[in-house]
Amino acid sequence: MILLIPGPVTTRPEVRHVMAQDFAPWDDDFREISKRVRNRVLSLAGGVAGEHTALPLQGCGHFATEAAIRSLTPPGACILVPQTGQYADRMTRLATEAGRVVVPLIVDQARPVDAAEVAAALAADPSLSHVGLVYSETSTGVIHDPAAIGAAVRRAGRRMILDAVSAFGALPLDLAAQPEIDAMVFTTNKCLEGLPGLSFTVARADRLTALAGSAASWSFDLADIHAQAKRDGGGSFRFTPPAQVLAAFDRALDYHDAEGGSAARLARYRENARIVHEGLRSLGLQPCLDAAHQGPIVVNILAPRDPAWSLPLFVSTLKAKGFTISNFYNTTAPSFRVGCIGHVDADVMQRFVAAVDQTLVELGIDIRAAA
Repeated sequence: MILLIPGPVTTRPEVRHVMAQDFAPWDDDFREISKRVRNRVLSLAGGVAGEHTALPLQGCGHFATEAAIRSLTPPGACILVPQTGQYADRMTRLATEAGRVVVPLIVDQARPVDAAEVAAALAADPSLSHVGLVYSETSTGVIHDPAAIGAAVRRAGRRMILDAVSAFGALPLDLAAQPEIDAMVFTTNKCLEGLPGLSFTVARADRLTALAGSAASWSFDLADIHAQAKRDGGGSFRFTPPAQVLAAFDRALDYHDAEGGSAARLARYRENARIVHEGLRSLGLQPCLDAAHQGPIVVNILAPRDPAWSLPLFVSTLKAKGFTISNFYNTTAPSFRVGCIGHVDADVMQRFVAAVDQTLVELGIDIRAAA
């Protein structure tokens, strides 16, 4: 089965094979794997040794996002969150339930956030200490620009927390060039093509130290994770980790390097997205975004207005042909999502387009334009 969702993604058999091995999380051999992975993540993020630290956390990307908010903003802090879509909504909820004050910035969800809008919002409200930004908003497919927005944040003397969950490993990022970023979070099971169950935060060490005690949660306390890493050299977790997932991630990073790094992976994903966007449009379907604003991670297609259309039936019929896509709507106008990331290439995406065409014919979908 080929997964064409924004994560978990289709992975290489060599990566999955590592999961068949047992690992003792506090064994010295595993500690070496853990230290190696942390160093590789730090390098990939453009982190500076001694200034940044890569901190693993059991769980999904939301866990890392909550941990970053709790650990790198003081209780009661005011955070500006551009309302880019569903994942910005989730960041808003995580921050609110952590006792932070969220100030929403209403933006056009079909376009990248304008850095000038962020700058204006920061200038208008001196209580704002941070901006929380979603780099790749997979509810819409839009990619936002952390470098441009970060520059506005830096000029205003504020800080930023970056949700790079579905961006890191493909889209560009250089933390050394963006000192305003207190934390960048991601997971192993998206653009880096590892398995789910582990998230990471790459954070500024000085900010963790300055805000130690802010988390009000032992499980989500990144300062505590950082303190343990300093004590033991970064090889162990505080609590039982998904050891096999970490070891498989180490192997996935080998393939990321062999492919040519983030730039090469981004090029493959862009071609995947182009094929889906153009191919499904050629079938009479309507993408949510125009080509100029279509990101490389996920393509959303508006639901046909044909009375015979049924998303569950469409998804199950595609699944019988070997492709799994998201089986729910998460945009205002109903649309289905097609993930373009993972261990898939142009040939897979062309076969997917053909499978969609066959499925529409089988279901009797004659009117393919959106309502």
